[in-house]
Amino acid sequence: MKLFPAILFSAFALASCKPESTPTQATSGKPKVALVMKSLANEFFQTMAEGAKKHQAAHSDDYELIVNGIKNETDLAEQVGLVEQMVVQGVQAIVIAPADSKALIPALKRAQTGGVLVVNIDNKLDADALKQAGLTAAFVGPDNRAGAKAVGEVLAKKLKAGDEVAILEGVTTAFNSQQRRAGFEDAMNAAGMKIVSVQSGQWEMEKANGVAAGILAANPNVKALLCANDNMALGAAAAVQAAGKASQVQIVGFDNIAALKPLLADGRVLATADQHGDQLAVFGIEAALKVLKDKTTPADQQTPVDVVSK
Repeated sequence: MKLFPAILFSAFALASCKPESTPTQATSGKPKVALVMKSLANEFFQTMAEGAKKHQAAHSDDYELIVNGIKNETDLAEQVGLVEQMVVQGVQAIVIAPADSKALIPALKRAQTGGVLVVNIDNKLDADALKQAGLTAAFVGPDNRAGAKAVGEVLAKKLKAGDEVAILEGVTTAFNSQQRRAGFEDAMNAAGMKIVSVQSGQWEMEKANGVAAGILAANPNVKALLCANDNMALGAAAAVQAAGKASQVQIVGFDNIAALKPLLADGRVLATADQHGDQLAVFGIEAALKVLKDKTTPADQQTPVDVVSK
């Protein structure tokens, strides 16, 4: 069975279904909240958008919602443009999953200077860059390092000390990618595994497929691929299958997207982490609404992350 083309088609289909923005009404008196996400080609952000829209529909008397996302994980200029557009549209709050932990800070600082509340979800903005810019942005999201470590610990039980493993990280300038890599490393080092390669799949399935294929070719004794998101785990699974090593190489991911469930069920992927993507934006939106209503200081909020396996 040719797994990768089918999965890739599904990703393109998702990307074509860009969520529609909820119309805003300047005279309604309700706060307008903008959700600015990362790649709409990633099922995780489709799930996030749907969760946010359902929440707004159930609380339509309380706030208006504008939902936006970028085409690819690396479209930084497009995401900066979305932030600027939201300011022009007069939103009171921006809830953002930044594609880069530093590059979005100048635009967000301009938004905050203009009176817009900024709430950071999913990928944490860089603390030093925030301080330098004078930007205050509460982070509402999971402990990515702890989540990745927990997934890695499940994998470690299937391996033995000295086994070779490789890590596929996301965009290297993204804090959540750095934290997931660190969590995987924590688990592998504690179990005595040998990490032979760490490479970026840029969060994307096709890129990860090529990277995984290269790792397998260069390191024939690799026993596991630890992928910092499920999109990359799907690409890695296709590479493992194409190499004829489906029973020899374990794979773990992060996000618990629907497309991964069949692979979890039949053992092609051992485990993933569920950070409850359908609620992650909701947590950020609710935090923003509370600050707007109570005029309080935004505070960080840690959200749940759970290990999922067969």
